[in-house]
Amino acid sequence: MTDFDAIDFFRDRSLVADPYPYYDFLRGQCPVRPEAHHGVVMVTGYEEALAVYHDPQIFSSCNSVTGPFPGFPVPLEGDDVSDLIERHRDQLPFSDQLPTFDPPKHTDHRGLLMKLLTPGRLKENEAFMWEYADRQIDEFIDRGSCEFVSEYASPFAMLVIADLLGVPKEDHALFRENLSRATGLGSTGDDTLAHSPLEFLYQQLSSYVEDRRREPRDDILSALATATFKDGSIPEVIDVVRVAANLFAAGQETTVRLLAASLQHLCDHADFQEQLRTERHRIPNFVEEMLRYEGPVKGDFRLARRATVVGGVDIPAGTTVMVLNAAANRDPRKFDHPEVFDPDRENARQHVAFGHGVHVCPGAP
Repeated sequence: MTDFDAIDFFRDRSLVADPYPYYDFLRGQCPVRPEAHHGVVMVTGYEEALAVYHDPQIFSSCNSVTGPFPGFPVPLEGDDVSDLIERHRDQLPFSDQLPTFDPPKHTDHRGLLMKLLTPGRLKENEAFMWEYADRQIDEFIDRGSCEFVSEYASPFAMLVIADLLGVPKEDHALFRENLSRATGLGSTGDDTLAHSPLEFLYQQLSSYVEDRRREPRDDILSALATATFKDGSIPEVIDVVRVAANLFAAGQETTVRLLAASLQHLCDHADFQEQLRTERHRIPNFVEEMLRYEGPVKGDFRLARRATVVGGVDIPAGTTVMVLNAAANRDPRKFDHPEVFDPDRENARQHVAFGHGVHVCPGAP
C-alpha cells in the first residue's frame, strides 16, 4: 500500500505518469485537504473546484502559475491579506501575464481577446485547420511513420493559433522555425536561454500591432491592434501583445497534450477507431470525454485573500490552494464510474479541463 502522504506531489516523479491514485487518496479523505510538504490545500472535488473558481473576490489568481514556489515576497499574516497581495503582486513571476490578473484588470485585458475569438472568426479558422491538417501529414506520409508530437501535433497547433491571430501566411514558416518544439515553446535544452520564444513572439506581434495601428486593414491583426478597453481607452502595444502571446503559448501546449492523449487512446482501443471512422457524429463527445478523462492541465493555483470555508473546510487567509482539474474530472459524485473512458458519457461536456469561471480558457471553443 502506497504511503501517499510521504510523496511530495510537486517534486516526486513517481506521480507523473499516473497521478490518479494520489487524487483518489486525497478525495477519499476529504475533497479539500492539505498536502503534507508545502502546506498547499488540494481541491479534488468537482463542486469544491467550482466554488473556488467562481469566487475571484476571495481567491486571487496572482500565484496561478507558480503556486507555492517561489513563495510570497512578504509574510501573509492576518485574516485579510488583500492589501498585501495588491502591494506585492508585481514581484511575483509572470505578474504581467493574463492568468495572474484579477478583476477588474483581468476583465479589461481578457476583453481584448474575446473580441477576436468570435464564432465567425473560429469558423474561418476551421477552413485553415482542415487544409493544414492534410498538409502536415504530407510531410511524413511517404515515410510511413512519424514522431507524433514534434512532427504533427506541435506544428499543427502552433500554426492553427497563428492563423487564428491573423499571422500572415508568408510568416508561418518563420513562426515554425522559431517556435518549433525543438527550439521554442517546448525547449528544455541548453539553448533555452539563448533563444527565448516569448521574446520572438513579443517582437513579431509588436511589429504587427504597430503596423496595423499605422495602416489598419481588413484583417484580424487590425482588429487586435485597434481593440479598446471597455471604457474606450486604447491599450499599450505591449498589453495587446501579452494577451496574444499568452493565447499562443497556453493554447499550443494544451492542444498538443490533448492530441497526443487522444491518439494514444485510439491506438490502445481499436474499437474506438472503427467506431469514430464509421460514426463521425461521435467525435465531438469523444473529444469532450478525453478532456475529462485525461485533461491537458492538471491543476491551477489560487491564493486566499480572506479566511473562508470550502467544502466545510476552513481556509485561512494567505493559503495557497491548488484546484486539481484532473481530479475534479474524476469525482465519482459528479461522473459515474469516472475511471472508465466512455465516449458516450452524457455529461462529458461538464468537465473542468479548461478551468471555470472568469479565468476559463478563452480558447476552449
